[in-house]
Amino acid sequence: MLERRLVLALKDLRAWYGDSQSLHGVNIEVALGEVVSIMGRNGAGKSTTLKCIMGLIEKKTGQVMFYDQSIATLSPEKISRMGLAYCPEDRGIYASLNVSENLMLPPIVAEGGFTVDEIYSLFPNLLERRSNQGTKLSGGEQQMLAIARILRTGAKLILLDEPTEGLAPVIVQKIGEVLRLLKQRGFTIILVEQSFHFVAQLADKSYIMESGRIVDRFDQAQIGQNTAKIHAYLGI
Repeated sequence: MLERRLVLALKDLRAWYGDSQSLHGVNIEVALGEVVSIMGRNGAGKSTTLKCIMGLIEKKTGQVMFYDQSIATLSPEKISRMGLAYCPEDRGIYASLNVSENLMLPPIVAEGGFTVDEIYSLFPNLLERRSNQGTKLSGGEQQMLAIARILRTGAKLILLDEPTEGLAPVIVQKIGEVLRLLKQRGFTIILVEQSFHFVAQLADKSYIMESGRIVDRFDQAQIGQNTAKIHAYLGI
């Protein structure tokens, strides 16, 4: 049996926005090659958890371990150059750059990233619109660009914040196909997502957050068996 190698571990993670505490002792483990989802209602602390991992929340305590190295006090720049990449909910597309320029903006951080040709093969819409202003794309195309930009860098741990929110079903299906391909290629993915059906098809493991705490955890085999319970957590 292959040894389960931890890529990321959060231990008793607590975070604050000013005097308001947002996370209350979060514990999460992510193994190499896993797709791990964090689900919960709005305001549960899911996005804050991703921002803590990337060093974007300064006021925090607890441990953030990337492999065996503590990264809790490192800057976002240092963390990203270690091979972690964050796709925020707002996608972060630059209006002043066209699609091709947005794609080429982040630096290469490791070998094994997608080539530009591979990216355009994966996302033909971006090839067709490579000279268009980045923010003139549809919401789905902007999400494709945000993910594509990460794939070029060689980062192997990808944090995705609500990648399917507000998108047409055909685009959601495409993003699901891309995430399955990434898993096949050995990427590790943390997915903050509201769509239970999307998560159920992809996640090896799902954590449920409420009020800044992890209140439950389901392995892939358990997700389908606990649909009603998960729906209750999510308020569906």
